Amino acid sequence: CYLYRCLQLEPYNEVCQYMKGLSHVAMGQFYEGIKAQTKVMLNDPLPGQKASPEYLKVKYLREYSRYLHAHLDTPLTEYNTDIDLPGNFKDHWAKNLPFLIENYEEQPGLQPHIKDVLFQNFESYKPDVQELICVADHLGSMMQYETPGFLPNKRIHRAMGLATLEVMQAVQRTWANSKVRMNGKTRLMQWRDMFDIAVKWRRIADPDQPVLWLDQMPARSLSRGFNNHINLIRGQVINMRYLEYFEKILHFIKDRILVYHGANNPKGLLEVREALEKVHKVEDLLPIMKQFNSKTRDGFTVNTKVPSLKDQGKEYDGFTITITGDKVGNILFSVETQTTEERTQLYHAEIDALYKDLTAKGKILILSAELGEVDAVCNLILSLVYYFYNLMPLSRGSSVIAYSVIMGALMASGKEVSGKIPKGKLVDFEAMTAPGSEAFSKIARSWMNLKSISPSYKSLPSVSETFPTLRTMIEVLNTDSSHCLKKTIVAV
Repeated sequence: CYLYRCLQLEPYNEVCQYMKGLSHVAMGQFYEGIKAQTKVMLNDPLPGQKASPEYLKVKYLREYSRYLHAHLDTPLTEYNTDIDLPGNFKDHWAKNLPFLIENYEEQPGLQPHIKDVLFQNFESYKPDVQELICVADHLGSMMQYETPGFLPNKRIHRAMGLATLEVMQAVQRTWANSKVRMNGKTRLMQWRDMFDIAVKWRRIADPDQPVLWLDQMPARSLSRGFNNHINLIRGQVINMRYLEYFEKILHFIKDRILVYHGANNPKGLLEVREALEKVHKVEDLLPIMKQFNSKTRDGFTVNTKVPSLKDQGKEYDGFTITITGDKVGNILFSVETQTTEERTQLYHAEIDALYKDLTAKGKILILSAELGEVDAVCNLILSLVYYFYNLMPLSRGSSVIAYSVIMGALMASGKEVSGKIPKGKLVDFEAMTAPGSEAFSKIARSWMNLKSISPSYKSLPSVSETFPTLRTMIEVLNTDSSHCLKKTIVAV
């Protein structure tokens, strides 16, 4: 393993030591993992020396590792990570703050009677479970972004493929009036439960990242708001992941500037329009804004709006675009989503209404399977997830979690995504930059190439019953399925 070779050459390399600890924990080898993490923790920075990113993260990883180990064999339906982890711990972890938490009580150390996860051979699984794993690998690969900065991760592919199948099965049971067991309670599934299925798989696939519901944070944090911040250009550094969207955002900013001047400076509107027509790069906007608006000194912000389906004419806050600096290489071009309590409640009301409608139409669909009903259900699924993307309710992983829910819910309606996400496209940004839910649905459906699913999906075993604990989830993510034939379920 390259990590061991790295540590042979440089025993005190923090990055390699951290990654060694993380890799062991991800594979369920908690004793070795925490031993490596502790070595990073002992490497305190010298006075005046800046702490490394690994040093800042390792205490959170160690505490989370202990929590995971203690719950290895507890049924996943009987506890809730968002409720169990202390509020201040989650808040600091999500914000990547130094581990300075008042009155923090450490997670209990590793219990000797709870053994590490053992490696499972692919052949040790029953044939129907082997089929389940192979199908999950294929479904997960459909979520891969073909964009600079996004590398394939087969572990994430399998986890999110299994999440897709579990969502499909849970939604089908809900439409058939069956209840689900979540967080120690048996009840009809709500929209958050549907997303929680994908959340649990995303969490365990990569324990390094805090995948947490922002509305479950302490009240003080919620009142201040959580910022999801992405730098698109910072000085000479361009974020290649979002390059495809620069022009789209530029056009949006131009439109908003024209609307602003139309309302506040109608006489000068023609001059502003002519000046904007000559702007082809974001960094050229600042001089224009300074020329025509005395309030623009160091920069300006533009807010997007998300139209409501529930209350026609009503709009919610989308994301904020900020441009600061000047043309001499120190421009900052960024987008930010601020998740406040009030904003969250507005989006929740929208998603609640859509989910209620989706459940009602899903129940009709199971009985009738008319083409018009299928189409209505598909649009409801995409509309619901459109608001989820714009809300950005998770600290990490919102994009792939939402897409696995789209795929799973569509499969429950009898449709399978057979098309890959186009090169350069990011589904979350497609939703965030779409003028409304209908536009997003149209764009998404243009590449999804929806087909009727094969009846063979019905014969797959239950994901939640096959992998009922963290131990079984880690085992299936660890198992090698390289000899899986390139099985794809042929659409009928």
